[in-house]
Amino acid sequence: MSHPCLITLDSRSAPRTLFSGDRLVEVDLPTGTRVLYSKPPIEPLKDVDAAIRYALNHPENSEPLYARLRPGMKVCIAIDDISLPLPPMRRPDVRERVLTIVLALLADYAVDDVEIIIATSVHRRMKAFEVRHVVGDRIFDKYWPDKLYNHDAEDKDNMVYLGTTELGEEVEINRRAVESDLVIYVNLNLVPMDGGHKSVAVGLCGYRSLRAHHNPRVMRDCYSYMNPETSSLARSVDRMGKLVNEKLKVFTIETVVNNRMFDKPLEFLAKNEDDLSPAEKTALRALRFTLDKVPQPARQAIFQRVPSPYGVIAVNAGETVAAHKKTLHKNYEQYCVPVEGQADILVTGIPYISPYNVNSFLNPLLVQVMAQGYMFNLYKGAPMVKRGGTMIVLHPCTDLFDNEHHAPYIEFVHRLLPETRDALELHRRYEREFANNAAYIEMYRKGNAYHPTHPFFMWYWGEAGRQHLGRVIVVGADNEYIPKLLGWETARSMEEALRMARLTAPANPDILCLHLPPIGMADVSVPPGAGGVHAPSDHR
Repeated sequence: MSHPCLITLDSRSAPRTLFSGDRLVEVDLPTGTRVLYSKPPIEPLKDVDAAIRYALNHPENSEPLYARLRPGMKVCIAIDDISLPLPPMRRPDVRERVLTIVLALLADYAVDDVEIIIATSVHRRMKAFEVRHVVGDRIFDKYWPDKLYNHDAEDKDNMVYLGTTELGEEVEINRRAVESDLVIYVNLNLVPMDGGHKSVAVGLCGYRSLRAHHNPRVMRDCYSYMNPETSSLARSVDRMGKLVNEKLKVFTIETVVNNRMFDKPLEFLAKNEDDLSPAEKTALRALRFTLDKVPQPARQAIFQRVPSPYGVIAVNAGETVAAHKKTLHKNYEQYCVPVEGQADILVTGIPYISPYNVNSFLNPLLVQVMAQGYMFNLYKGAPMVKRGGTMIVLHPCTDLFDNEHHAPYIEFVHRLLPETRDALELHRRYEREFANNAAYIEMYRKGNAYHPTHPFFMWYWGEAGRQHLGRVIVVGADNEYIPKLLGWETARSMEEALRMARLTAPANPDILCLHLPPIGMADVSVPPGAGGVHAPSDHR
């Protein structure tokens, strides 16, 4: 019996509409193609503030938060940055709701030495208007910018070395967190890759710590980033987080949102095309037409001007591992769709947004991250596509970069990738050069640019997919230069791409279409002895 979010196309099915950047493209897929749609949003909690208070007072494997407070103590609150959620959440952001309750509780216990750090790690600094959206007007006006500020991974005087793990991973953390009597982390867990020890051990660290796990060898040894149990990245972060929690007193607060990405008037984009009403079909046609006619900034504005109406579906607090275990359970409940058997060909659109281009353009390096990093890894169990299979993606691959946010990316793509796509070579020959680039570091510290090592991490992020897949074919590219740099082939249409893919696929190939967004995941099961499944040991 098929899952309601996994359909098999027949000759009567409507064409599918997939994102291609900030456009929508209608494609005809062959009869028999399986199409994976996201689950409907889980019904949100009726009283989010009550759920927050309950979690603080009944935490997992920990004393209640109030029992850990005393007058005059020094507290550091850290919160996730703008990379979560995607797109930004309609106000009030759940982090504002948590902060409001936590700050009131601290005031009740005469705790007034409080600083709030945005845990950017090596992401770009958030701008004032972006911070205001996340924390709300009252908190912003009271704390910004002296007591509410962005983490600076290059402020050497404000980074403290805590030691090494049993495998030699160096742990360095923000000084304010280290010198505080209590660290409270407020997390928004969008996908299973987020949260847990990653919050403090990554969010408040710098390059010295990140290089232990953000490297090609570790990333190749990840059997889905979305399954922490089989990810070398997650295991490394957990070792480092364990050391952090041995040295610091940490109280974790994790929130989970559903996948209600689209509000009116775009909510029909979350539906199966076969279920659209006549009015919704008309609206979809009109939206496609409009996006094809307006310039790029206007296309992006159509999607970004309406924040997402996510609903909060869980709040967990307490000891990091115990709280995160419950969070992961809720993530999987919202996202995982059972899928039997792997595909020979995986088809997916690439939407206009990633964690790293909020309020800017999705540049070619980030298109690669979305395809071979995030989209490929949206699975639990076995990969969606067999080892050596083909991935077909839709995106224009425009050679355009945001000069303010992504300056180091431009040199990486146009100077380094023409020399080599080998992640190990890039890591060995160039990463340290970029890490010590004074101009890029200044743009990270004083402007709003990503850290100069970030483009390397984005390339490494695609390693698991790059090592597993046989081919990537992009449909709709507006140039051939960028796809060639990425190691991809090009096709003018979906029909041509499928014809190309069949040349290296078995007869009557199994085709799976990942119809996203909203976010969903495939929980893929395969019969014993089935070919095409890789394991982490393949990449060691």
